[in-house]
Amino acid sequence: MEFDYKEAMKLENQLCFPLYAAARTVTGMYTPYLKALDLTYTQYIVLLVLWEKDGITVGEICRKLMLDSGTLSPLLKKMQTLGYLEKQHSKDDERAVLIYLTEEGRALQEKAKNIPMQVGQCVKLAPEKAEQLYTLLYELLSAADESH
Repeated sequence: MEFDYKEAMKLENQLCFPLYAAARTVTGMYTPYLKALDLTYTQYIVLLVLWEKDGITVGEICRKLMLDSGTLSPLLKKMQTLGYLEKQHSKDDERAVLIYLTEEGRALQEKAKNIPMQVGQCVKLAPEKAEQLYTLLYELLSAADESH
């Protein structure tokens, strides 16, 4: 049987499209809650990383968020301008830049504490389906990471 490229090229047969559309949809659910805090989604996920572990390198943040430094650096600069974080060179390695939350950055955690629950209520999936999706997405990311 010959490969049917026309069938393969249909939008409905692309795994990438529902992933792309779902990511945009879910990220969009955060918008009204983040807008109230004057944050973008990407700023929010940077804060999530720093609220979990403050004083980490730019490289560590890049790895956790699966972003390159060219994307992250301007974002960190903007967040520093907004007063949410500060950068310091590591005492152990002058090349390494450590990112620390300011008091204002730490205070945002209290203001944002209900966002996961609020967005969770917008996602109309049974908890076991959401857990299954979460597991599958991380399997996909892991497999993609291994192939590079």
